[in-house]
Amino acid sequence: MSVTPAAVGASEPVATPNSESNPTRHSTPTQADLLHFVRRTAADVELIASLPLDPEGRTWVRLEGPGGSEAWLIGWPPGTGTGWHDHAESVGAFVTADGELREHSLAVRLPADGWKTLELAEDVDRSRRLPAGKGRSFGRHHVHEVLNESTDRHAISVHAYYPPLPQIRRFSRSGPILRLEQVERPEDWQ
Repeated sequence: MSVTPAAVGASEPVATPNSESNPTRHSTPTQADLLHFVRRTAADVELIASLPLDPEGRTWVRLEGPGGSEAWLIGWPPGTGTGWHDHAESVGAFVTADGELREHSLAVRLPADGWKTLELAEDVDRSRRLPAGKGRSFGRHHVHEVLNESTDRHAISVHAYYPPLPQIRRFSRSGPILRLEQVERPEDWQ
């Protein structure tokens, strides 16, 4: 699977609707603020339609989020996903703007470091369907994977994180076994 920034300048944030009048623009945004932002942005039909879509790899454009948050508009071709990952110390929110996504998450906090492989308990798996207009916020140390399970339709979503992501840990999973595979830094995806 290829992952490419959209040609519209992924490294430079795109202004979002009412970003100048956002009350949390200069204060620390809460999970509720981030969820409000991604919902409002996902409802901007013109912005959503402006995202270039690739038939094989995800595309993205960085957006101007509230209060110094990091925000992204992401296109998901059919059959693509993120793989298991976390967002380090950042809180976040995301909403499906078009199509449908599936989120699998773990209801457990993983150790910050000092491990490569963990065996998960039986009752930690969660799954939710996120059709257009649906989303969620999450706290620090959230571990999940997001998928476009459609075989024939792109999905588009809006994501926001605060503080901006210092790293993403990527995991592989085989049954109850979760293995740390890679740690990515912002320069790896911006």
